[in-house]
Amino acid sequence: MNTDSRYVRPTSALLLPFLLLVSSSATAQVQGSDRILPLDLAVEAAQEAVQTCAARGWPVTATVVDAAGVVRVQLKGDRSTIHTRDSSFRKAYTQVTLGPVFGFDRLSQGVEKFRANPNGAAIASLPDILLLAGAVAVKVDGETIAAIGVGGAPGGDRDEDCAVQGLAKIVDRLPGALERQR
Repeated sequence: MNTDSRYVRPTSALLLPFLLLVSSSATAQVQGSDRILPLDLAVEAAQEAVQTCAARGWPVTATVVDAAGVVRVQLKGDRSTIHTRDSSFRKAYTQVTLGPVFGFDRLSQGVEKFRANPNGAAIASLPDILLLAGAVAVKVDGETIAAIGVGGAPGGDRDEDCAVQGLAKIVDRLPGALERQR
């Protein structure tokens, strides 16, 4: 293979506009504004979720992702196992990327929708998608701006309850008009 930079640059130059187009269109499908969940509120929501579960005897990790699915905060609770890091992220990522498209604000609702969908197995095979309860959307004016995912409690419903508690801690301080979670 020729590694001379004269032969690599033209290909890279041709790919760059394509990659920029693909990345910007993917974000545009999920978020329609420049609203973000402020870092201090993301930290507070994750901390509340971890503390709520810990008070019930469940060592968990909570992850907050932005509208593009990028981690804003990840807090690994005391004695939580290593796999909770990935499960909490994948739950939050699934909620923030699929929830707006398929119309669900809690991942448990999405899991039910995908069970009834003949394409559910194919969707579940996508990278970083995890169809287990345990995440909630953070919404402002009907738009998902973030998601909170929790992993490690004995059951996704319990993870999701801790995520709901994390959201409840910050919902009244979200920027702009609020849409209350169902």
